[in-house]
Parts: sequence; C-alpha cells; structure tokens
Amino acid sequence: MLDPRGLDPRGPDPRGPDPLIRVRDVHRVHRRPRTSLLRPAPVVHALRGVSFDVAAGQRFGLVGESGSGKSTLIRLLAGLDSPTSGTVTFAGRDVGGQPERKLRFLRDELQVVFQDPMGSLDPRMRVRDIVAEPLAGKRDVDAPARVRELLDAVGLPPDAAQRYPHQFSGGQRQRISIARALAPRPSVLVADEPVSALDVSVRAQILNLLSDLVESFALTLVFVSHDLSVVRHVCDTIAVLHDGELVELGPAEQVADSPEHPYTKRLVAAVPTIRGALAGRTAADLARGR
Repeated sequence: MLDPRGLDPRGPDPRGPDPLIRVRDVHRVHRRPRTSLLRPAPVVHALRGVSFDVAAGQRFGLVGESGSGKSTLIRLLAGLDSPTSGTVTFAGRDVGGQPERKLRFLRDELQVVFQDPMGSLDPRMRVRDIVAEPLAGKRDVDAPARVRELLDAVGLPPDAAQRYPHQFSGGQRQRISIARALAPRPSVLVADEPVSALDVSVRAQILNLLSDLVESFALTLVFVSHDLSVVRHVCDTIAVLHDGELVELGPAEQVADSPEHPYTKRLVAAVPTIRGALAGRTAADLARGR
C-alpha cells in the first residue's frame, strides 16, 4: 500500500537495480533470560519488517527515539549482528550471519562514527596511532602520510598527531574519530548520534564538517539521530523508526515539513523554534535579556 506521497513504505521496488545497501523485511528478536521455569523466555521485537534502500552517494537519515531499533539496525548494517529473518546486503553481498572472513571487505567499506568520542578512543594511544589503526596490515599504504592528510581534512593541526585524546575538547575528539573512520577509504560512513554528546556551540561545526567530507570523499552517509532537525540539515532522505517499525520514508523536506504518520508529526512538533521559545517568555523577561 502506498502512502499519500506515492512512496512504498517497504522501500523501492525489489526488482530494480541493486542499491549499495538493501534491507528487506528485516526482523530482529532478542530473547531475554527466563524468569520462571514454567514460562517461556520473554522476547523483545527490536525490528519488525524493516525495508529500505540506500543508493551510492545518498545521505540517508534514520530518525527515532531511544528504543526504536536504531542501534540494532546499525549493528546489522555493519555485519555485527544477524537478522532473525529478512536480509541485509551490501553491494549485492549478504552481510547477515556471515563468518568474519567473509566480512573483511565490509570492515573497510563501511565505517562507524560513534556518539561518545572519548568512549571510542583508546586513551593510551597517541592520535597518530588511533587514526592509523584501521590501516594495520595494509602494506600499500603510507600510514604517516595518510594520518597527516586526514588530520588536515578534519581541521586538526599536524602536532595533534603526537597528543593523546584527553588533551582535546569533545568536538576535537569527534574530529579524531571521523579521521580514523575515513582512514581505510570507506564508501559508506555511518554516523551514530555523532553530535548528541557535544556542546551546542560545536554541533554545527561537526555537522558542517561531515557534510563537507561526504562531498569531498564521495561518501554515502547513513546518519542516525533522535533529532529530526539535525537529520534534516544533513540528509536528503529520512526514514523514521518507531517501536521497531519503519513508519515513514521519503525526501527530507517532505518528511520534515509534511509528515503523515502521527509519530513523525510528534517528532516535528518537538523541534524547538524561535517562536515557540519566545512564547513562554514574558515582556519583563525579554526586557531583562532572559
């Protein structure tokens, strides 16, 4: 059944040409430990029949609140978990339930930038070694030159290579994480809530940096966030996850400006606006500069 925009919520026609990433009717069920010998083990339906495509060069935004299934979906895209049913393919190759030796290609092709940069950076390693870590074993790569190139690309000075993560601000640490993700020259960058742990003052800088890098490195971007306004700023397509289901999918402007699903409408209504912020302030507050 088509939604009011004529978009199939299950995704593009499966008979069409292969996209870079294809997700088809994916379910993921997690079984929890038994609480009683007389009752079956409780289950959690993390994903319920999710289908979508990501084309090469696309900026695909995945929006949903905590518990909507975003993290589970990221693990499936990265080949770190397998669907209970359905398929996830990358460039036509199945990445679900495959042994690690068959997923080596994916480790270079798809890289993830995580929410908390400090949690994903080894505090005992210098930045030069952190950025070069994905290049281990690649004999045809000049690792020091690649590190210098990437530090420059993310806006860090050359001497940053000799320092440790704790010597940088949160925004700078996220730049280091991005540089490391770009080291093996991936075709897909997955950004998992990359600015939610940062100060408001530096969020726009990181978002603009990501946009510039996606263009200059010809990347496909999968941007994951609970914040619809952030996703709209970065992406050309938005998919909305709610309780494990894909409830809306379409061009970013249409989803953000003319949402159809009640859950998407609530997300849009929750986005703060200047008018909404001023509505709760009295004339006396404004006069005091509050």
